[in-house]
Amino acid sequence: MIRQAILISCGFFINTLLAQEIPKIITSKTNYLPDFSYAGYHFGESQIPETNGKVINAVDFGVKANDHLDDSKALLKAFKAANAVEGNVILQLPAGRIILSEILYIERSNFVLRGTGSNENGTEIYCPRPMMYLKDSDVLAELREYLTAFDKRQREPENNIDLPFSQYAWSGGFIWTQVPGERVKSYLDKYEPEPNPLAKVSSGKMGEHIITVSNIKGLKVGDVVELQLFNKDGENGEIINDLYQGAKVKPGSHHWKFPKLPIVRQQVEITKISGSKITLKTPLTISIKPSYQAQLVEWKHLNEVGIEHLRFTFPDIPRVAHHVEPGNNGIFLTRLFNSWVKDVKITNADSGILAEEVANVTIQDITTDGPHLSHYTVTLGGVHNILVKNLKIYNSAVHPLSFNTFATKNVYQNCKIFTDPLLDQHSGANHQNLFDNITVHIKADKNNSYALFGGGGADYWKPSHGPFSTFWNLNVQVENPDASKPVLLYGMKDGALARIIGVHGNAKFEIKYDIDPYIEFLNMPIEKITSLYDYQLNKRLKK
Repeated sequence: MIRQAILISCGFFINTLLAQEIPKIITSKTNYLPDFSYAGYHFGESQIPETNGKVINAVDFGVKANDHLDDSKALLKAFKAANAVEGNVILQLPAGRIILSEILYIERSNFVLRGTGSNENGTEIYCPRPMMYLKDSDVLAELREYLTAFDKRQREPENNIDLPFSQYAWSGGFIWTQVPGERVKSYLDKYEPEPNPLAKVSSGKMGEHIITVSNIKGLKVGDVVELQLFNKDGENGEIINDLYQGAKVKPGSHHWKFPKLPIVRQQVEITKISGSKITLKTPLTISIKPSYQAQLVEWKHLNEVGIEHLRFTFPDIPRVAHHVEPGNNGIFLTRLFNSWVKDVKITNADSGILAEEVANVTIQDITTDGPHLSHYTVTLGGVHNILVKNLKIYNSAVHPLSFNTFATKNVYQNCKIFTDPLLDQHSGANHQNLFDNITVHIKADKNNSYALFGGGGADYWKPSHGPFSTFWNLNVQVENPDASKPVLLYGMKDGALARIIGVHGNAKFEIKYDIDPYIEFLNMPIEKITSLYDYQLNKRLKK
């Protein structure tokens, strides 16, 4: 008994020591690990504010909760009044159920839409009918033309389904931020603007902050602009090989069919200009070469927009098929910088929060639930440096967590998925994104395996992701685990050079992940650095 106790004690001590090690990739000079610490509101350097300003009370414009009457007209009046305010404005919603059947657009900076809380006693926005029954938004006219021109349809012969895609499958929301008149996403070549660069960019190194420029037009320190990199050289363009770090992947045709469309883009803040050298606040995701014809262009956006302390509820309507969702979408974020969404609960949505063409936004303390199968919960497509923090997902969703087309340097942190989890990377040259300290609850199949690593997206935008996508401290809780054999976690077939560090849980695990992943701390939690984002941020800020 004494010997057994000693052996147990020694084993525990050894395991503890091992668990306290820092993963080697933290200090490795050969295995690249991106710096994700710039994600979030004000690059992670400031907390979401308790904004002060002129308060516009929605009740003063006729909004009356819990009266079973539609509040849309009154809300539109309140929005108009709020938009007329100079300086910071807070549009305050009352507690109770508010009925909404119109889209509410936030079109100015320094605007906070505030409820009284996301709990049962707080503010509920109830949307009785989906957006497909509303007037078509002018903003989505190009998308509608694209869907028609290319006959985009959901075809499932086995289910007798042959239906046109919905314009609301990945766009739109009842609360919608926008810069009026500005495109959010490119769909058709004929709408691509003529280039009018603020500077041409010839060089810069991945992970560094300095770029070499020429032909500067009116740039100054503090400007927030968009860095664009192009493939002008067709199927064998140099940027394709560099983007995927020479990995053996098969890029889809969208990597070369649209030379006017940037294949890599970042929204960047200029911190220093010295002759031909410009210093950026955030590091480059890939190195820049002259053949990429890189440029800095104007990026129109809103600042300091907040949506907080409320909940959305939708009726649990029958689901027809993938991509034909009728538009029960909560929030659509576009053209935002240094903004936030916090303390929001969303029930029975097709998509809870959609984001496109935004940067440095924090989305935190979000809950999604309900019996309805969602398309997305909180999804990140065409965005840069977004932090999604403390998201709890209780409902089933096709893509519970998803990095979509052109997404770079975004972070899901401290999120929990309780039903049918999937960590999706949705093609479209997305790269260098982080799943950080995520907890998932799975049911292993009859082969004691689970397809956790999703690789969605159309073939023309494959592979599923570019290099250096990172999974850090992934906690996998298995329902009724079989202690006699490990659970195989699989699903990814074409994701290049992922970093998978600290997969652990209540069972032993094996991982199958293609192509050429870096795997460390398998079956071991990272106790010393539970969150990579927090570790990198504290190190950068020297906390």
